[in-house]
Amino acid sequence: MKISASTYSFMGAIRDGRMTQFDCIAKAKELGLDGIEYTDLQVPDGVTEEDFAKRLREESEKLGIPIVSHTIGADLLTGSDGDLDAEVARLCHKVDIAAILGAGLMRHDATRGFAEGTRGWRGFDQALPRLVEGIRRVTEYAASKGVRTMSENHGFFAQDSDRVEKMVNAVANDNYGLLVDIGNFTCADEDPAIAVGRVAPYAFHVHAKDFHIKSAMEPNPGAGFFRSRNGTYLRGAIIGQGNVPVLHCLTALKKAGYDGYVSIEFEGSEDCLYGIATGRDNLRRYIAMIEE
Repeated sequence: MKISASTYSFMGAIRDGRMTQFDCIAKAKELGLDGIEYTDLQVPDGVTEEDFAKRLREESEKLGIPIVSHTIGADLLTGSDGDLDAEVARLCHKVDIAAILGAGLMRHDATRGFAEGTRGWRGFDQALPRLVEGIRRVTEYAASKGVRTMSENHGFFAQDSDRVEKMVNAVANDNYGLLVDIGNFTCADEDPAIAVGRVAPYAFHVHAKDFHIKSAMEPNPGAGFFRSRNGTYLRGAIIGQGNVPVLHCLTALKKAGYDGYVSIEFEGSEDCLYGIATGRDNLRRYIAMIEE
């Protein structure tokens, strides 16, 4: 396994002006990472998305830091004002951007669930046929561009391991798989070790994420915490310093034959550069342990 980092991890430094998305490539090299993953591009004024993507690819090739994945938001139920054709077209354009970046993978969300006020049954099974249609159309287009697509266990609604497993099997296309975020299962109140073991065979890419976890029965711990679907308190942690069984999850992925990139997705309260570097060190040690 190789270690990369999502530009999402650098958001603290990007927000305070220390870095730009363009700077993330050089910083990844400085940190000794093997690759970089780009979230939605923050395109400078006066530059097209296509031109910015081309500049990023040129910089990545110059520095020898591959752009391994492009991660974008999407909602196949409510996105583009509920127009599935329009949302699929938007995602196909993002596939074009991923191809310009040189990323062989593109992650798009499935959905955060039905719009408020939707009448009738609103369970995952009711949403599944529309999700499958949209995902399949996008991945068929992506295959023609040499890009594999995937969805992440993310957004509360399409997050449980049984739901994302059902989704990937319903799409039933070799060009579509899962981005397995080992921490995100806690947002759906699942044990990550069990959940990752279930979906590891479908992994195209992996996010390494950790959380501090406190019971919903305890008092609100304050700033930095949010709540899981069932009310558990969660706060982003440096990889290896929280309550997510990171080593156990990596072991499950290794057992399933996964040997791709593990991308750091840091969202803790610590300075992001410190958090990324410390998490990198822990990840290196864990990967060495399971690859002995």
